[in-house]
Amino acid sequence: MTLSSPELRRTLGVGDAVVIGLGSMIGAGIFAALGPAARAAGSGLLLGLAVAAVVAYCNATSSARLAALYPASGGTYVYGRERLGAFWGYLAGWSFIVGKTASCAAMALTVGAYVWPSHGHAVAVAAVVALTAVNYGGVQRSAWLTRVIVAVVLAVLASVVVGCLGSDASGAGRLGIGLSSGAVGVLQAAGLLFFAFAGYARIATLGEEVRDPARTIPRAIPLALGIALTVYAAVAVAVLSVLGSEGLGLAPAPLADAVRAAGLPGLVPVVRVGAAVASLGSLLALILGVSRTTLAMARDRHLPGALAAVHPRFQVPHRAELAVGVVVAALAATVDVRGAIGFSSFGVLAYYAIANASAWTLSPAPASRVVPVLGLLGCVTLACALPGVSVAVGAAVLAVGAAAYGVRLRAASR
Repeated sequence: MTLSSPELRRTLGVGDAVVIGLGSMIGAGIFAALGPAARAAGSGLLLGLAVAAVVAYCNATSSARLAALYPASGGTYVYGRERLGAFWGYLAGWSFIVGKTASCAAMALTVGAYVWPSHGHAVAVAAVVALTAVNYGGVQRSAWLTRVIVAVVLAVLASVVVGCLGSDASGAGRLGIGLSSGAVGVLQAAGLLFFAFAGYARIATLGEEVRDPARTIPRAIPLALGIALTVYAAVAVAVLSVLGSEGLGLAPAPLADAVRAAGLPGLVPVVRVGAAVASLGSLLALILGVSRTTLAMARDRHLPGALAAVHPRFQVPHRAELAVGVVVAALAATVDVRGAIGFSSFGVLAYYAIANASAWTLSPAPASRVVPVLGLLGCVTLACALPGVSVAVGAAVLAVGAAAYGVRLRAASR
């Protein structure tokens, strides 16, 4: 049974929602994901990006349709619960909260690594505390800060694109569109790149704070996705034109290495600053999304009911935000989880698979089911194409969540 709690204040318009989506998508991933994706796909990197974009489009379309119908906090947790049953909603929420909490800690540590490497853990904790305080003050403050972060990151990425494409080192012959690593390599790259697209979920998880959600969310999600895709494609082409797929696959810091190879070493510090700021933007949006899903699950008693409280003045799930902040800060202070969150991509794909399955139930018309079916098949295919360790750990996390649900259900029946 859903726990009754005050609703959040609807203050976000289309522009705010688009910016929050961009803040989630155009984050640290674009500064780091191109290298591993190029190692997987070789000359098929751009094909991998296109596959990831198609799957993301299907997921975004399904999420937008569902968010307009169920404009509440929680995203796919709510959609799965309402369309497929309590277990599937719970599984989506579980995979989102566990995976994204680890992602929050990893993103905080990434900020620390860029800002002050020798004191990375301390900087990571400070970043979590500061951004939790911003979120506590109301979603409009979070939206304002995200606008600033997105503007800075887009300016940095634009300088990388212009610098690389305008250099003598740039050559169209290095782009290479083929299958040097085979179809499996392209799919694995798509799975790695898909993670960077997943930020549009943040718009859906904030559904209870959006004005006129039936109109705003279906407009904001495709707008944010379209802008992000354009930026990603431009950056990928620019970096490939300088490094080629082989050089990009070997680059430890792809964008910094690209501007250095383009003969612009002065841009390297700018790229580092951009990566740090982008990591902050991703962390801010992640904390927003996890706290809202925590709120929704607490309302249904899948998490402690106290976490469903809404602040009377700021109209935010303040206890959920503080709880998420404490857990993330503790992780960031004590362990380095950056190398241990491969399951996050698996969890995100499982989350969207449930979203597409939920959207499939909205209409019996065959034409209305094409996009959800493509999205579902795409998510399952990309999840299975991920590295074996990621699949194994991701499946284990889902199994633990399912077992916990069964134990709780059995205890409630007694």
